[in-house]
Amino acid sequence: MKPSGWLAQLRGTDLRELELSNLGSWPTPLRALTAALLLLVILAAGYGLYLSPHLRQLQQVRQEETRLKQQFASKARQVANLELYREQLAALRNSFEQLLRQLPSDSEVPGLLEDISRLGMGGGLAFEEIKLQPQVPRPFYVELPIQITVTGGYHDLATFVSGVAGLPRIVTLHDFQLRPLEPGDPARLRLSIGARTYRYDRPEPQS
Repeated sequence: MKPSGWLAQLRGTDLRELELSNLGSWPTPLRALTAALLLLVILAAGYGLYLSPHLRQLQQVRQEETRLKQQFASKARQVANLELYREQLAALRNSFEQLLRQLPSDSEVPGLLEDISRLGMGGGLAFEEIKLQPQVPRPFYVELPIQITVTGGYHDLATFVSGVAGLPRIVTLHDFQLRPLEPGDPARLRLSIGARTYRYDRPEPQS
C-alpha cells in the first residue's frame, strides 16, 4: 500500500474508538506502527536489562585479558633473561666479596697500623702519633678512625699520603692539617691527618 493510501485510512479513523482488545481490526498502518513501537520497547528493555550488563562484563574481561597479556609478556622477558640475571648476580657477589676482603678484621687492624708506620719510616718521616680511635658503628659496617701525626719534608709527606691511600686495605684520609714544624723553617713540616678504615659488621667466626 502506498503512503498516500495509509494516510487516507488514518484520516477516516477515530483513534478514540480503537481498543487494544480488538487490535486485529485496527487499520494496517496503525497495526504496523504499534508493532514497530512494541519492538523498539522490547529491544530497549532487552538492552538495558540483559545486554548492557553483559557488555560491561565483557569490557572488564577484555581489560583483564590485556593486563594478563602484559603481565605474561613481562614475566616471559624475565624468564628469557634469567640466566643473564644470574650471571650479573654472581658478578656482584664476587665484587662484594672482593671489597669485603679489603676491609680489615679486628685481628688485622694492628697489622694495618704497622703497614702505615712502615710506609712513613721508610720515607724518612718521624711519627709523633699513630693511634686507633674509638670505633663508630654505622649501618652495615663499623668505622675505625686512626689519628696520625707525622713530620718530615713536603715531598716525603706527599709520598706517604699516596702510599697510605694505595694500601691493599681500604683506607680513606680526612682532615688534613699541614704546618711548619718550627717557625721560619718551611723545610720541616708537621702533618696531622685522620685516616679511616672500615670493617663489615659481621661477627667473626668462632675458632
